[in-house]
Amino acid sequence: MLLDGEPRILVDAGPGSFARAGEAHVSLDALDVVLLTHLHVDHAGELPGFVKARAVSAGEPIHFDIYGPTGRAAHAGSPAFPSTSRFVALLFGAHGAFAYLKDFSAPVSFRVIDLPGSSTELRQPRLILSRQDVAVSAIGGHHGDAPAVIYRIDCRGRSIVFSGDIDAHGLPALEAIARGASLLVFHAAVLDPPGSPEVLYSLHTPPNAIGALAARTHIGAILLSHLSPAVDGNRAAVEASIASHYRGSVEFAADGMRLAP
Repeated sequence: MLLDGEPRILVDAGPGSFARAGEAHVSLDALDVVLLTHLHVDHAGELPGFVKARAVSAGEPIHFDIYGPTGRAAHAGSPAFPSTSRFVALLFGAHGAFAYLKDFSAPVSFRVIDLPGSSTELRQPRLILSRQDVAVSAIGGHHGDAPAVIYRIDCRGRSIVFSGDIDAHGLPALEAIARGASLLVFHAAVLDPPGSPEVLYSLHTPPNAIGALAARTHIGAILLSHLSPAVDGNRAAVEASIASHYRGSVEFAADGMRLAP
């Protein structure tokens, strides 16, 4: 997210995002806030690349505030998930995989904030960051067994909500935080039933439900991101399904795209 034309907030860091940022000529000089929706590899695996690039380009001490979900223990066949603070320690701590990056080119420090990662733990939007005219709020989401967080960024009367990956159980939380937002960035990974494998509906939300929620919450516009091949190959059907409820603008995300909410 750019503030006054300057990239300041990174929302998720999946593989390839660092390269795409470079291709888009996105400067990392002022990047100091990272919002992680959940700790699946396709959302967090590129974080070390961003940290290294910022350190190399800065040549002076740098700091990151990193927000993300709490962890959970393994149970009943579900894997364990580390908390965000543990994840960052496993990467950059004294015994982490990339411990050398803490002072590789410039001293790097982190403040890591673990947020309740389910809609049962964090039931109402909570202000987590306020700087000048920027306010960031969060609420627990739901993405199968992975702890997940939904974010809203407000700035000068405009707002963007990032759903992250979200299933049906997380939609009430999304509705609570997204009401009246200028732009909803929604991850579109499945078609309406039965167009995608049944198991994916326990992890993601179909287009029809996206449209219904956007209409109820009076969203200004929708940006569909995290596009699966199925969604990408059936754009007209996806857009028509959303439009059966929602009359606002719907766009499909593309690398290098810039939107002003």
